[in-house]
Amino acid sequence: MEPRRIAVIGGGAAGYFSAIAAAETDPSARVTIFEATLHPLTKVRISGGGRCNVTHACFDPRELVKRYPRGSRELIGPLNRFGPRDTVAWFQGRGVELKTEKDGRMFPTTDDSGTIVDCLQGAVRTASVALRLRTPVRELVRGDDGRFTLTLGDGSGERVDRVIIATGGTKAAGGFALAESVGHTIEPLAPSLFTFQIDDERLRGLEGLAVPEAEASVPETKLCERGPLLVTHWGLSGPAILRLSAWGARELAAEDYNFAVRIAWTGDSNEERVRAKLNAARSELARKQMHNANPVGLPGRLWERLVAAAGIPKETIWTSLPKPALAALAKAVAASEFRVTGKSTNKEEFVTCGGVRLKEIDFKTMESRVCAGLHFAGEVLDIDGITGGFNFQSAWTTGYLAGTAAATLPAAS
Repeated sequence: MEPRRIAVIGGGAAGYFSAIAAAETDPSARVTIFEATLHPLTKVRISGGGRCNVTHACFDPRELVKRYPRGSRELIGPLNRFGPRDTVAWFQGRGVELKTEKDGRMFPTTDDSGTIVDCLQGAVRTASVALRLRTPVRELVRGDDGRFTLTLGDGSGERVDRVIIATGGTKAAGGFALAESVGHTIEPLAPSLFTFQIDDERLRGLEGLAVPEAEASVPETKLCERGPLLVTHWGLSGPAILRLSAWGARELAAEDYNFAVRIAWTGDSNEERVRAKLNAARSELARKQMHNANPVGLPGRLWERLVAAAGIPKETIWTSLPKPALAALAKAVAASEFRVTGKSTNKEEFVTCGGVRLKEIDFKTMESRVCAGLHFAGEVLDIDGITGGFNFQSAWTTGYLAGTAAATLPAAS
């Protein structure tokens, strides 16, 4: 009997992981990764500021899936079969130790994404997976015998028994066109995990300023997220904004990225509570000038801007603060509104919502319900998570299931 031939289309995290899983499950199989570019694992290398946020230390699948705006229900079963604990064990078994940071994100102890890249590349070599770079797959045809013919970029063909599409979530990668060609439906694509472009004098000159725990919301919607917030040259970023963009990916796209965002700088959006705290400062800080006596723990430069935004003169002392000015300041602290006029892609965490329709996938094997013998893994599916290691965990999980199934299921017919 000839060895099983498995083609993995896409040389990213999910592609590598599925190829390794397939080759380790069936060492006799001939597994090949077809990568269109010269540089596989690019996203792994640049993610997490070059540190690679491998996964998240949330080991309860039902809690973990709450971090996925799309795909949460479908991922419960897969995460029970291969979740963060399995990911940690997989890398540890190959000599890579992970550490957990205060917010639950897990990184290699080296703080170097190259450690993860080297581990994956080493596992591919050890498992005798063939890697073909600069080899895009242009066409995918399933024959009457259940086998597939791949037409490559140079016009040549390859015959394989099973195919795993793991091309990522960008349209340019080609996975969506291949999926559509065999009958799959692609849910509309929209960016997720992006930063907000805002041009507002209240933020000018504050680039690089970080607030440890803010609340960001979009008025007249249910969108609301908490977490660190960062002022950038182009507007607002940080985990609170990225999470908001993930949950609101479709709604914000429908608004053409022109909408209002409301920021509670201290994390408390209740103006009455904030006003009471500020009112107490009128006696506690009585003779101190307001612009440099800050009772709410915000960075000094930001506090000065909020005081000015409330129309309070710089020389004003706390005890002389009029009630209307107190109310204006409370609003500035608890509910500053900014106009968003566009988005900026977070290149380290580039993610899209949309992709192959989830109802068309068997999540026990990641096999297509439309085209037998075809599997999917990673962001080519309509699955995306918030920032924090969740998208990589989805890649490891779906890649592992796709790879093991491709190596063990009976030949398609």
